[in-house]
Amino acid sequence: MAMKCSMLAVLSLALAALSRASSVQSEVTPVQKVIELMENMLAKGKQEKHDEQVQFAAYKQFCDDTTVDKRRAIKEAEEKIEVLKADIEAHSAHAARLTKEIAGHDEDIAAWKGDSEAAAKVRAIDKTEYDATHKDYSESVDALERAIAVLKKQAYDRPQASFAQVSALKSYTLIPNEAKQALDVFLAQLSDPEGLEVSSPEAHGYEFQSHSVIDMLQKLHDKFMDERTALEKEEMNSKHAHDMLVQDLTAQIA
Repeated sequence: MAMKCSMLAVLSLALAALSRASSVQSEVTPVQKVIELMENMLAKGKQEKHDEQVQFAAYKQFCDDTTVDKRRAIKEAEEKIEVLKADIEAHSAHAARLTKEIAGHDEDIAAWKGDSEAAAKVRAIDKTEYDATHKDYSESVDALERAIAVLKKQAYDRPQASFAQVSALKSYTLIPNEAKQALDVFLAQLSDPEGLEVSSPEAHGYEFQSHSVIDMLQKLHDKFMDERTALEKEEMNSKHAHDMLVQDLTAQIA
């Protein structure tokens, strides 16, 4: 387009020169002037064509280089996208698995906490029962010791005797009914307000009966001591088992 405009301008100048040449004489003929102008126009056109070719070649090279770079970048991006998709799928699967595992752990923790609370309640019940039973044994053992001491003393000093300690044994729940009945029989024999003469046959009967009662009470005393000792060992083992269970559950929860 630029070349066409230049040619029109040159032709216009040539026509103007021809019109002036008809009236003004010059050393350069109109034809030569036109030829000169056309040669200049041709040279200018070639130069502009060359410049445009150079510019186009540079631009084409830039486009080619850019196309190669962009295609390579696109390919790398697509490959990266595929890798990221695979990573996303793997991470999604991992997240789903972890979510399931967390839910399972939450259930386990809830169960362990429930077990720990249940164990604490059972332990509290066992401890309460142990304390009550141990107290019964201890009170019964003390009462038996007092009663035995009284009976042993009465074998030598019966007229001034007081059998309140012996009678009190009947109020203890651990004393068997058979022993309570034996005590009732023994105490009934002592209900005579005049008492028994120490030299009479009845006095010898009392002495025999008192020794029989003492033997019975001593056996109960030894039995209660053994049972209390076994109860204490059982309590110690129960407490140790509970402590180990709580420690294990606490470790699992942590």
